[in-house]
Amino acid sequence: MQPLGRKHTVASDVDQPYGEAGEEGRPVVVNVKVKELEVEDRPREKAMAHGIGSLSTADLFAVILRTGQQGYPITQLCRELMKANDNSLFNLERRTRDELLEIDGIGPAKALQIEAVMELIRRYNREKVKEKVAVTTPEVIYELMRPEIGNLPHEEIWAIFLDNSNKVIDKRRITQGGPKASVFDMKKVMKHAIIIGSEGIVLAHNHPSGAKIPSPQDNDLTRRLREACRTMELRLLDHVIVTSDGFYSYATSSSILG
Repeated sequence: MQPLGRKHTVASDVDQPYGEAGEEGRPVVVNVKVKELEVEDRPREKAMAHGIGSLSTADLFAVILRTGQQGYPITQLCRELMKANDNSLFNLERRTRDELLEIDGIGPAKALQIEAVMELIRRYNREKVKEKVAVTTPEVIYELMRPEIGNLPHEEIWAIFLDNSNKVIDKRRITQGGPKASVFDMKKVMKHAIIIGSEGIVLAHNHPSGAKIPSPQDNDLTRRLREACRTMELRLLDHVIVTSDGFYSYATSSSILG
């Protein structure tokens, strides 16, 4: 993922073709508006002609953000945006608002539009869970939680509440913290489980570092939750550590829940 910085000179052989050589043989940048580009390089026209699926991710953002700056078409701005993030939405999701504002051409309004797109993606992924997913394997938990926490730059701990058939009836973020640790509220988990009549619990948290090995603090938290669940006659099915590309399951890889 490339660092973001202000682009003081912007040129492209598509969006800003060079004119004749200027002083000292340097090319002169010709200002070109999006409407002056070929149809294949105009995202809205291309989408109308060939369907929205024909657009690149950068061009999709160009349709949403709509306007660039004089001499800096929105198509070029969005291509620079995606290039700075290795053309990865995962990388873009990790950018803070301040980092987005460092890009020439992106002000508060466009930064909020980009954040809104990423939030819509997260909400779309969450909607798939509303069918009462049955937790049968750690992979199910991972697919459930990866869109929520797998790519976050900070740590969050979530509790997944199950009925007597191990189907998800609710899931809640319990704590969030810095990149290294979160303070876990055990009473909050137990209280909510009682209120909604949960029969079982799964814990999930992310490692922003991408490490899939539990820490001593993770082990201690799992033991404490196991004992709290036994006291309240609840089943603790698993504790899953989630990253953007994999997971660790206490149920299958540790004796703590055995």
